[in-house]
Amino acid sequence: MPEFSLKEGQNWPQICQLLLSVGLSAIIGIERQLRHKSAGLRTNTLVGTGSALFMLMSKFGFGDVLSHYVVLDPSRIAAQIVSGIGFVGGGIIFKQQSEVRGLTTAAAVWLTAAVGSACGA
Repeated sequence: MPEFSLKEGQNWPQICQLLLSVGLSAIIGIERQLRHKSAGLRTNTLVGTGSALFMLMSKFGFGDVLSHYVVLDPSRIAAQIVSGIGFVGGGIIFKQQSEVRGLTTAAAVWLTAAVGSACGA
């Protein structure tokens, strides 16, 4: 198993991708937090960073255990991020009588997942 080493420089692009996802998703989270919405800075930052990390794992996480004859499709992970965030977003939306609340916040979480996935791609 290869060691994690910052001296070789091979991990810096991935670290930069993760930091970019943290920064961009934090911007979305700060906007939601300032508006006193249920999914704020922490939620959006976790969603964006997690999405980027899943994308990075799909690209680089299995190279040491697979043979050269196996081809991986990173888009499968991206598809599962979308469906998983749909589940989380569904939990944010509430319907009270004839009023629907949380729809914009759920869309913001979905957007944050897309931004994080793009950072990790």
